[in-house]
Amino acid sequence: MQGSKVLRQAVQGKWALVTGASAGIGLALAEQLAAAGVNLVLTARRSDRLEALAARLRSENGIEVRNITADLAEPSAPQQLLAATEESGLAIDILINNAGFGYSGEFAKGDAAWQRQMVDVNCAAVVHLTGLFLPEMIKRRRGYVMIVASTASYQPVAYMSTYAATKAFDRFLAEALAHEVAEHGVKVSALCPGPTESEFNQVAGLREMRGRSSQSAEEVARLGLEGLVEGRSWVIPYSAGKAMVFMQRFVPRRLVSGAAARMFRPKSR
Repeated sequence: MQGSKVLRQAVQGKWALVTGASAGIGLALAEQLAAAGVNLVLTARRSDRLEALAARLRSENGIEVRNITADLAEPSAPQQLLAATEESGLAIDILINNAGFGYSGEFAKGDAAWQRQMVDVNCAAVVHLTGLFLPEMIKRRRGYVMIVASTASYQPVAYMSTYAATKAFDRFLAEALAHEVAEHGVKVSALCPGPTESEFNQVAGLREMRGRSSQSAEEVARLGLEGLVEGRSWVIPYSAGKAMVFMQRFVPRRLVSGAAARMFRPKSR
């Protein structure tokens, strides 16, 4: 794999922290950064996957890779990641807030603790991590922050209600921060993928939908990172998603949310 020229020119030799790096879009983001010559701090819950990934990326790209096993559902995890990087003397110039998960089904029938944990990982950990690493980027007058949101952030999604709400939070946070820190030389972007080849559907309990193709995680990662270094405050990495979001401007919200409800309504209901 070769990193894109625009990405390599912007970030080669820097250090990046990638959360949720063991699978899916997070893994693809780590691969794309490694191919661009970026040194990596990888974190996820599954240490065996991290170790295998780190060994491969070192061998293929000649970069440095550090692993930190952490569960971002734990409130102490972001501070743990900051302490580990500071103790190693690493200046994190690229923060990739990718860790997250979803849930599909009726809200009232869902596990309340699981829904709360989703908010903790998808929102609280993102706020905490970004708040810890962003001030030093501002001081250095350089840096990049990506927050992985979703095209689900553009409308309420019944039967994925908490997930879509967390991603709306993530997108709004990224877009607002992008304006706050632009004058300090720091770029912030929300990556808003749609259906992607990953473990997301399996974890979320989301059924496959006929006629709805999935984009490769590699393409999502590449387009997201290119948009980040180019200074785009949000990136929708596929044409159908861009068209959907554009058309929603001209349709009453109740019709949009109704269509989403019909799309994601469980078959058994």
